[in-house]
Amino acid sequence: MVKKAKDKNLDIDSNNDTSKQNDAVDIHGKKFNRLAFVLVILIATFAGMLMQTSLGTAIPTLMKDFNINLATAQQATSWFLLANGIMVPVSAYLATKFSTKWLYVVAYVILFGSMIMAYTAPTTNWTWFLFSRVMQAIAVGITMPLMQVVMVYLFPPENRGAAMGLGGLVVGLAPAIGPTLSGWILDKDHNFFGLFTLTNSWRSIFLLPMIVVGISLLLAFVFLKDVVPNEKVKLDIRSLIQSTIGFGLFLWALTNVSNPKYNGWLDTNYVLIPGIVGLLFIITFVWHQLTMKNPFLDVRVFKNKQFAVTTILVSLSMMAMMGIEMMLPTYLQQIRGLSPFQSGLTLLPGAIMMGVMSPITGSIYDKVGAKRLAILGFLIVAIGTVPFYFLTADTPKDFITIMYSLRMFGIAMVMMPLTASAMSTLPPHESAHGTAANNTARQLASAIVVSLLTSVTQNIINTNKPSNSLKETNILKYAQKMIDASLDGFHASFLIALAFAVLGFLVAFMLRNGKKIESDSNVDDVPMSENTVETKGGQA
Repeated sequence: MVKKAKDKNLDIDSNNDTSKQNDAVDIHGKKFNRLAFVLVILIATFAGMLMQTSLGTAIPTLMKDFNINLATAQQATSWFLLANGIMVPVSAYLATKFSTKWLYVVAYVILFGSMIMAYTAPTTNWTWFLFSRVMQAIAVGITMPLMQVVMVYLFPPENRGAAMGLGGLVVGLAPAIGPTLSGWILDKDHNFFGLFTLTNSWRSIFLLPMIVVGISLLLAFVFLKDVVPNEKVKLDIRSLIQSTIGFGLFLWALTNVSNPKYNGWLDTNYVLIPGIVGLLFIITFVWHQLTMKNPFLDVRVFKNKQFAVTTILVSLSMMAMMGIEMMLPTYLQQIRGLSPFQSGLTLLPGAIMMGVMSPITGSIYDKVGAKRLAILGFLIVAIGTVPFYFLTADTPKDFITIMYSLRMFGIAMVMMPLTASAMSTLPPHESAHGTAANNTARQLASAIVVSLLTSVTQNIINTNKPSNSLKETNILKYAQKMIDASLDGFHASFLIALAFAVLGFLVAFMLRNGKKIESDSNVDDVPMSENTVETKGGQA
């Protein structure tokens, strides 16, 4: 659906000297500043991606203020992932149909408005708060996939790994640093040069990103241009309905798994039936796409073996990361008694590690490809996960920080190289569909793992917790048994995260050696030799 740019359009295959300059040409033949464009979308998307995990540290606070339990509070994350997962398949159509600049502007308006909604949400109305989270997810569901498509058109193939590494500062670092930033905010009031004050409330978690998005919205009118070629494509209503109902019901069923009102994975009315119906709609959606001349979401990209394998690995890396990241802050606060800020500081070195390593591993990918990085990265993640299974109520905080940082080092070695590899195995005109498919799988994986781990943890705690009668007769023994039951729940979730890392390590061996880049004139799928990079018009 996205055609290759013509000569007057942004030339992604020009010589290196031209492509490395700040000035580029949009699809209308007008020059623009490439650096300013990239900075605006990276910063704004970073602020949006913070919304994915920033409430992780604030879960205990939300439970207290809204008078809700753990499973209900986790809906703040799971419903975000649900709405994001519904929106991502639509992103390919949006990127093809509409102006790049105005698509960003509309998304920033939605994001800015929904952050205001969350900031002002009354604590007596949890539904209103969840609605604001859904609107944030819709906006991020536009900006994040669009950013990856734009990178394909802004940078030549031989530099795309480094460009995707910059994207890693958004896709990887923002979710990683979210819990730390939230903990810092919740620790105490913070005054910014007398201009405004951040109070130690969960509301302030939305204030800083809101300011960043607001500034980015103003800059978008000046620096953002149309770089993705557009077509006058018609919205296939049938596909939209199928994808919305299919992904919506399936993800909604997953969010119900951990709800204490229902019976876990075996609940008929709220888990099994909507989950099965959702899957049936997804199957009919995929079948319909395969029979369409101009599909709403071209699932044929999965016929490319390397794209399919890299997408699976990206999903596994996301599940391995979220498996620790979403549960560790709760462990640190409920078992270790740390404040939100202290638990956030425990995770900060890992977030910094992720940010530092993402551009570096992107550059390394440009030289050696994804296979060796993925194998070594998943191995490091697995090794770094093992100690979490043995955490106790007295495990040194510094040890947890070191192990978490080691895991994030491994995640950085895996996520961005694999994302760049997935995009490089497809020609540019398929990048919008490839990005949408890749991110749909990523969001499904995230929603599954959050629901799975929350459900497993909560169910094990409920099964192993002591009876209320013991609380009345021996309060100290009751407290100890409650801690033991909670640890059993966390250990189970950490073990599942380890399983995802080991599975990723095994699947990584299916990747091809070296690096292959597809262009619109390079449609063969002949594996490249080690360290060889193929570009349009010849070999580098």
